Amino acid sequence: MTRMRVLIVDDSRLARLMIRKALPPEVVTDVVEASNGDEALRHVACERVDLMLLDLTMPDRDGYQVLKTMKESGRMPPTIVVSADAQSLAAERVMQLGAIAFVKKTFRPVELTEILQGAGLL
Repeated sequence: MTRMRVLIVDDSRLARLMIRKALPPEVVTDVVEASNGDEALRHVACERVDLMLLDLTMPDRDGYQVLKTMKESGRMPPTIVVSADAQSLAAERVMQLGAIAFVKKTFRPVELTEILQGAGLL
């Protein structure tokens, strides 16, 4: 079993719950949630975060800004962007900013497992 501290960042409580339920069962997790980008950056700065699942569209500081800030600070946990924005430009941009993957909000749990296996996190 892999023990991970996972940070789920989304301004929607329902979306955070859906992402939490999609985490692979073989990952024993401590899940922390943030409802905005500033909260997410505080968690990354002050705590161990082994994996972050990050929404792009949030008020105040969006997912792009969170990625950019983390990249510039040198503190970037493996990050999977989860977004309803299905444009290939969005996926390209988040990968350039250091994300390990981009999935649409309607992803299946098996997709998350495959990404984590591919990244060597499982």
